[in-house]
Amino acid sequence: MPKREIHSTPLISQSTPRSHSIMRHEQSLRQGLRPQLSSPPRRGYKTVQQAKDRAKLGPFSWQAGILFLFAGVGLTIYFRYEKARMARARIAEANKGIGKPLIGGPFHLTTTSGADFTDANIKGKYSLIYFGFTHCPDICPEELDKMAGMIDLVKAKHGNVLRPLFISCDPARDTPEVIEKYLVEFHPDIVGMTGTWQEVKDVCKAYRVYFSTPPDVKPGQDYLVDHSIYFYLMDPDGDFVEAIGRNFTMDAAAKVINDHVGDWKGKLDKA
Repeated sequence: MPKREIHSTPLISQSTPRSHSIMRHEQSLRQGLRPQLSSPPRRGYKTVQQAKDRAKLGPFSWQAGILFLFAGVGLTIYFRYEKARMARARIAEANKGIGKPLIGGPFHLTTTSGADFTDANIKGKYSLIYFGFTHCPDICPEELDKMAGMIDLVKAKHGNVLRPLFISCDPARDTPEVIEKYLVEFHPDIVGMTGTWQEVKDVCKAYRVYFSTPPDVKPGQDYLVDHSIYFYLMDPDGDFVEAIGRNFTMDAAAKVINDHVGDWKGKLDKA
């Protein structure tokens, strides 16, 4: 009976050469090292702690925090400005009254240069009106010093937009010549005015200004005039805006004027 040939798969002997990759893998296992696996590139973290801290922050960063802070501050300032502007607008609108204005109106006076001055002349600029008298011992000089500072502060910010006026409540003694010499001590921009006793009474009535002189004053006798102490701010349309009292400092009063000037949207004479 013929013998059959049995074919078997030859065994790989230990001497059979192995691939370099297998040998490297075995060597790494023997050394207790894990195979290197591909990983996404790092973001410049030098330590593991830095990576953990960054992961805790999520999508936020210090740059985003600063941007958020500045945006919040900006919105706060804007809303405060708008709130103050709307309050000033309500004051100005309320002071105009319904129909007849609460303060202001027609008047006729004479300037220290002898020119006629009426309510029509206060239009075009903001007007700051003060009622007083040249023989006043302390209050009027203090307020006119304040007025001089207010003029300079407004001019520095907005230019020549303010018309400062001084109206005498003492026409018996305050002639145009007396007023002109008096105002030189304060500011060259202040326009002084007076008139007859009736004209002064009419303008004081229009501006709700109280004034009185002692009864039975003899010619040449010294006396004081009791009067209201306010600055009256009028807008370029000749409408009353706000009364500024003695409780306002020079800086605070100038800020009131500058804020109203900044709110004005119409034509404004700067000549």
